[in-house]
Amino acid sequence: MRPPRLSSVIERRLLVNYRVDPDVAARLLPAGLRPQLVRGHAVAGICLLRLGSVRPSWVPAGIGLRSENAAHRVAVEWDGPQGKETGVYIPRRDTASRVNRWAGGRIFPGEHGHADFEVRESGDTVRVAFATRDGSTRVDVTAEVTHGLADSELFADLDEASAFFRDGATGYSATSAGPHLDGLRLHTDAWRVEAGRITSARSSFFDDPDRFPPGSAALDSVLLMRNVPVRWQPLPALSPAVSAAC
Repeated sequence: MRPPRLSSVIERRLLVNYRVDPDVAARLLPAGLRPQLVRGHAVAGICLLRLGSVRPSWVPAGIGLRSENAAHRVAVEWDGPQGKETGVYIPRRDTASRVNRWAGGRIFPGEHGHADFEVRESGDTVRVAFATRDGSTRVDVTAEVTHGLADSELFADLDEASAFFRDGATGYSATSAGPHLDGLRLHTDAWRVEAGRITSARSSFFDDPDRFPPGSAALDSVLLMRNVPVRWQPLPALSPAVSAAC
């Protein structure tokens, strides 16, 4: 059965970005994927995403589901049939939604773990925290909206950061069934992001010294998307080892 295309609204999306040593980032990737470098750094991060009005694209917008979700991601490139392609590799997705956990990897790409979320939003300040039920992952991020992107070593300004993530709208997720990756592409005619400043951030993933030796990963920046209508296009599964030989 062909997976359905879905429509939704990104009610809130925090993109928490780390600059990472390329050799360290490469160790996180399946064969055939390479870190996409920006000013000599690999780019990794956490996407903290609240979706609303999630539904098959042919269903009216007033009907749909709402959920809190998270994805750990690394910006990557690979050799496709038409040349170099770019996107993100997602080693882990988590959600508070029972529907997402059941449907992910079955009728729609993207297996999800089970997590409990705590969200506080007031004015231009957002805090998102979650802990996975399996005890493996904890994240707690607070950010505030600013008028410009400051102190980033990855991106010169907000326009450059926005273009980078807009061009990386293809995501491939790890699966439990084998080496193939589930694929998904985000489409929108209303792409817009706001700059932010991280006031506090903790991540068991990025703070793990075995995964990221001291000095190999540093917080760089945060971007915020709010109230953006999007469509989600399922993609054929990708075998990185095969794609690298194309």
